[in-house]
Amino acid sequence: MSTSIPAHFNYAHYDGIESLPAAIVFAILYVPLFAWYIRQSIRRPTYVFIILSFFCIIRVVGFVMRSVLAGSHSAAQSRNLLIAYQVIYSIGFVGLLLSAYTLVLDRELVSDAQRPRGGIAALARNRHLYRIALSAAVALGIVGIVDLTSANATASDIKTGNDLRKASVIIFIVLVLLLAYLAVEFTINGAKVPYGDGRNHTIGDVHGTKVIGLIALLLLAREIFMVATITDPAKQERETYWYPLSATTEFLAVCLFLVPGLVPPRSELPK
Repeated sequence: MSTSIPAHFNYAHYDGIESLPAAIVFAILYVPLFAWYIRQSIRRPTYVFIILSFFCIIRVVGFVMRSVLAGSHSAAQSRNLLIAYQVIYSIGFVGLLLSAYTLVLDRELVSDAQRPRGGIAALARNRHLYRIALSAAVALGIVGIVDLTSANATASDIKTGNDLRKASVIIFIVLVLLLAYLAVEFTINGAKVPYGDGRNHTIGDVHGTKVIGLIALLLLAREIFMVATITDPAKQERETYWYPLSATTEFLAVCLFLVPGLVPPRSELPK
């Protein structure tokens, strides 16, 4: 490693990016998903499909960056790319989480399922507040990344960066737990009420509550991994853990949105 690189520069994340084939495979896998969700966004424009399109293209770009980092032998030249990769990857997760959250609430609306009022239920269903919290989590994460990887960072900057990164992860796990709460509640209440017009023609019509629960479970598994490794960035980026517990859980979750009839069309949503 070049001696011109500041000693404080955090290479823990960079050193964990080693597998070029895995990064290329995931970049390729997300291309048809992006094409499909773009097609759905045009044919059946809904907020969920539009945000999923955003998530997929962000993941394509992110894994392309990761493949470049994996194949690079110059850490000095990769610093800016590493920072960009970490920022983009962090932003991308917002799209997936927001899509899952919106899906649960939209399915509740079209199913006429009984919705508890007050307390956690009211807090969890406040879309505006949820989006503000998501924005805060992303902002804290980005500032933390910049502080940690800045060429002129001091010991104080590094400590601040770590604290901000931890705060971001904590907010994300809280938001995912709220999603899981809504998914469980909808599974209990929504399963008793016919979806849409009660046709039950598709897998999404019949098993939508189960699919939503599985999406929430996958995102929860991803965030539990992030929290469990919050004090050990090197372990968090170790590919033997990161690919199955972060990259794969996300990919499986976004694939579940492909289930026919899962996402309600705009025409069925209340005005």
